[in-house]
Amino acid sequence: MSAKGISRLQFLRGDFTGRTTPRRPPWALPEARFTALCTGCDDCIDACPEGILARGRGGYPQVDFGRGGCSFCGDCVRACSTGALAEGTGPAWSLKAYIDETCVTNRGVECRSCGDHCEPLAIRFRLRAGGVARPVLDQAQCTGCGSCQSVCPAGSIQMHRG
Repeated sequence: MSAKGISRLQFLRGDFTGRTTPRRPPWALPEARFTALCTGCDDCIDACPEGILARGRGGYPQVDFGRGGCSFCGDCVRACSTGALAEGTGPAWSLKAYIDETCVTNRGVECRSCGDHCEPLAIRFRLRAGGVARPVLDQAQCTGCGSCQSVCPAGSIQMHRG
């Protein structure tokens, strides 16, 4: 393992920046520490009321925003008996939403699904004369919950480390 905290698998794949680290449950410890502590017991997966946690590569839990968004309720953390998830260690995660050019509003189709599901109101819409309103994302307000990604009909929203 390197000083940057990447896993052995990331090193072997040449991912020295850690950009492709799986999306772990909220308040997960850094990847190397998380995988050292997590037993793959599925307690956090079973505890998630939103149903967004699933078993990923290596049997470790990861977030699937295709299933919905995270409410940051902390049930997964409370269910984790190994300490691989530890609320109070900082923000839940550093994920932020990004809207790409495939958004249907760029083709003149009216859609506000993402904004309708954005509880912190990080997505607003800028009106355009003679066209449809386009989403504008305020990264500072985005909690990275993923609710916008799960409802986007075009799959134009992705969650990335901010």
